[in-house]
Formats: sequence, C-alpha cells, structure tokens
Amino acid sequence: NKMMSNEVSPSFFLMQTPQGNPLLLSHTLQELLSKDSVQVELIPEKKGLFLKHVEYEVSSKRFKCSVYRRYNDFVVFHEMLLHKFPYRMVPALPPKRMLGADREFIESRRRALKRFINLVARHPPFSEDVLLKLFLSFSGSDVQNKLRELVQGVGDEFVTCRLATQAKDFLPADIQAQFAASRELIRNIYNSFYKLRDRAERIASRAIDNASDLLLFGKELSALGSDTTPLPSWAALNNNTWGTLKQALKGLSVEFALLADKAVQQGKQEENDVVEKLNLFLDLLQSYKDLCERHEKGVLHKHQRALHKYSMMKRQMMSATVQNKEPESVEQLESRIVEQENAIITMELRNYFSLYCLHQETQLIHIYLPLTSHILGAFVNSQIQGHKEMSKVWNELKPKLSCLFVGSSSMPTPPLSPPEGNFFSN
Repeated sequence: NKMMSNEVSPSFFLMQTPQGNPLLLSHTLQELLSKDSVQVELIPEKKGLFLKHVEYEVSSKRFKCSVYRRYNDFVVFHEMLLHKFPYRMVPALPPKRMLGADREFIESRRRALKRFINLVARHPPFSEDVLLKLFLSFSGSDVQNKLRELVQGVGDEFVTCRLATQAKDFLPADIQAQFAASRELIRNIYNSFYKLRDRAERIASRAIDNASDLLLFGKELSALGSDTTPLPSWAALNNNTWGTLKQALKGLSVEFALLADKAVQQGKQEENDVVEKLNLFLDLLQSYKDLCERHEKGVLHKHQRALHKYSMMKRQMMSATVQNKEPESVEQLESRIVEQENAIITMELRNYFSLYCLHQETQLIHIYLPLTSHILGAFVNSQIQGHKEMSKVWNELKPKLSCLFVGSSSMPTPPLSPPEGNFFSN
C-alpha cells in the first residue's frame, strides 16, 4: 500500500515493471491460486417469529479468520467493487432467493458464492484492496455500511490510478482489432466450456444414479435370499438348491452396498473437482464477457454521446455568431463548449484506460487457461480411482458367486457365448 501512496511518481512503475510496461502481468496460475483459499459454509437457518434467513461462515486462509455473512452483504460488496473497479472483471453473483427456495437452490447458491469470493480474492487489483480485506476480516455487525464508507468520495480506479491519464501510451496501435479478436476467442472458449460443464454434470449425476441402482439391486437379492415362504416338499424332492441359493444371495447385498458407496464417492468427487472447477472457469469467462459489454455500452457510448452534444453546441455557436446575438449568451455558450471539451477529453482518457484494463484482464484470462489441464487431470484421476475401487469390490464379489453353483454339478456355469451352430436347425 505504501507503493500506491500519492508520493509515488509514475516513473516508479515504469522501473518496477518488466520492459517498462505496466500493462504486462507477470503472475502464474499457481501464484493466483495461492493468493487465498476461501471457504463458504452454510450455518443452519435461524427461525424467529418473522425471521428466516441463510447465513454463511466465510473463512479466509490468507487473513486467518472466519466471519459471518448474509447474501445481502455479498450484494453490497459486489456493488462497491463495481463502483470502484468498473473496468475490471467483477464476477456476477448468483440470483436472490426465490420463494420456496429448496435445499438444492441454497446449496447451488452457496457454491456460487464460494466461486465468486475466490475469484475476487485472487484477482490482482482486488486482492490488494481494502474492500476485500474488510469483507473477509471485519467481524462487526454493520459490514454493509462499513463497505459503503470505504467507497464514499474516493472515486473509481480511473481517479485513483496514477497511470490512468497515460494509459494510451502503453496500448498497442491495433488495440481495437486485438480487442475484437480476444472477445471472439473468449466467446468460443466459453461456449465450449459451457457444453463440457453440462456433460460433466451428466456424468457425475449418472454415477450417483448408478449408486442407487446398485444399492437397490443388492437389496432385491437380499430380499430374495431372506424369503420365508415355506418350500413345499414336492417342489424340492431331495434337492436343497433353493436353500443354498438363498443363503448365497443374502450375503451379496453387502458387496452391492459397498459398490453403491464407491459410485456415490466418485459422483461427489466429480461434482467437486470437475464440475465446480468448470463452473469457476465459466464464471471468470462470463465476467470477461460482461466487462466487454460494459466497455461498449458504458464509456464508449458516453464518449459518443458527448461528441454528439459537442457538435450540436458548435453548430449553435456558429448560428449565434452569424445572427449577432448578445455577447452574454455567446459567452455562456462558449463556456459550455469549453466545459464539454473537457468532458470529452476525460471521456477519451477513460476510454483508453478502459482498454488498458481490458488488456490486463485479457492477460488474466490467459493466465487462467491452464486450469483446463487441472480440470482434465481431476476428471481422469476420478475415473481411474473410481474404476479401480469398484473393480476391487467386483473381484471380491466374484468368488462368492461360486457357491451359487454348489450342488449343481450337472449344471455348469452358464457359457458366456451361445454354442456354435444354428439354434433353429432341425
């Protein structure tokens, strides 16, 4: 923070940054991920006469503390971040609670809030900002007002960043073409990862469905083995096959319950290690898309409006001069034109600063891209681990099947493939 004090000259940054270009980000993915790891856990709901809300315990590894936050605290924190950093990737928040929100909705929102706060805590400018520190470590009751106080009268990053007015000097000449190309690339990556996430979700939920089918399969075998219907003597004669079979079937449910347990573990692991990482990356890519839209609809649009207003004033001025209007009204018009010219200069500077930030945020996305290999690694590992553990249980179950064929030496194990020859030949 001392570095960011007002006494620091812009040349300081030029000396401190690689090749004298403050645009370049020198972070690695590992450095970003190790900035902080924040847990967001649900606290059981409080039920009063009229009060029923969800609270979260937010624990930061970096600040070594836990604080309690409600959803609305996240909303105010999000608003203040956007106010202070309009030209940066501020991830979106999950939607507000809907009427009759069920456990599934509450759990998916908890996961989304966890992704949001981790992306913010690892974002270079946000991670060093007082807003984040306050949100993750202030344990007083009025966190929302404290957050607002920090932003009041401070101005956004354009006002506080000493390099803001020089941003144009650091930008490549073809910045607009590069911006358009980056935007298209990120859009394509987003679309692909969106489909990958949907498939990964299906794979994980299939593992959990598989678990419930295996469990029911085992229970059904157990029910068959525990059947107490008396055996009529005329059906069995001297053969005790049914009794032996029942005894064998009864014991198999333990293995099937174990198989079900392994399948659930695999599904849960894929939800946490694969689907959640894909969601985190999608949230980041979405925040880049939102930022590009803000750039176009916000500063660029305002700049164009200001230019239009300026040309209208110039026309008014010219017609006033031609018509020899009173000096006072011409003077007023002149001062308004000067004011508008200053506004346009500021707009222009903001536009370049917005592009400067966008350039850095694009680099940040590319620093995050190797997350793909983490996700694929997690997916492959969970498959290997899951199949290995299930294979072990299936192999332990196989010898137990041999007793199903005891006492039926005349009935060998059913062949795996049909005998050769035509079944239908005479």
